[in-house]
Amino acid sequence: MHNASLARRLGAILYDSLLVLALMILATLVFIAMRGGESVESGDGSFRITLLAIAYLFYVGFWSRHGRTLGMQSWRLQLETADSKKPDVARASLRFFAGVLSLIPLGLGYWWQLWDKDGLTWHDRISGTRLRFYSKPDTDG
Repeated sequence: MHNASLARRLGAILYDSLLVLALMILATLVFIAMRGGESVESGDGSFRITLLAIAYLFYVGFWSRHGRTLGMQSWRLQLETADSKKPDVARASLRFFAGVLSLIPLGLGYWWQLWDKDGLTWHDRISGTRLRFYSKPDTDG
């Protein structure tokens, strides 16, 4: 086991992004239905908060309950604290918001992993977590 590579992180992000996008589309349909078929304005505060809440609940829920999202599971990644435990809700929440901050400057917080001596991102460091890669166990025998 070792810290996850940037390529594996990006693969898991792509997979999870599709799942979160599907949930957001469903929420948008609910908003449209609640408005009698009227379109939803992107600047609508309650709509924006709902979309953020969907992403937050998806990531923090999976991280704090299982230590991984569905995308992370596919890429054999596990989120751990420094003592190799699943993060609690508070630490997972900190990681979520630190991850948003990592995206703002053109994803620099993610790219930082390429220069970090331990291969960690900004949100890894801020939240005291790390994303670990677990290779498949040998099945020879």
